[in-house]
Amino acid sequence: MNPVLTGPLSPELLHRMDAYWRAANYLSVGQLYLYDNPLLKKPLELSHVKPLVVGHWGTTPGQNFIYVHLNRIGAYLKQMMQDKLVEHGRYIAKHGQDMPEILNWTWGGPK
Repeated sequence: MNPVLTGPLSPELLHRMDAYWRAANYLSVGQLYLYDNPLLKKPLELSHVKPLVVGHWGTTPGQNFIYVHLNRIGAYLKQMMQDKLVEHGRYIAKHGQDMPEILNWTWGGPK
């Protein structure tokens, strides 16, 4: 298996994933609590804050954490599929048929 999924992550990748996670959490809080000025380009004023919060913070950090990791794995899986399609195309060009592992493959439904 590829080290992207099994090995330790590089410090740079960990830093980038953490920054993404923190930004997603910040935006989530802003959506819950702020009417305006989410990037704090001007000093925060009471008029920017919602008087009544509808919703809750709840599991948002956990969902954002899972999402950042699924993005990393998804990018790896997408590349793996693209590599396999190239390999498959080369096999067909050389042998004139599908690769053995998919030659007689079916969806497994009734025959």
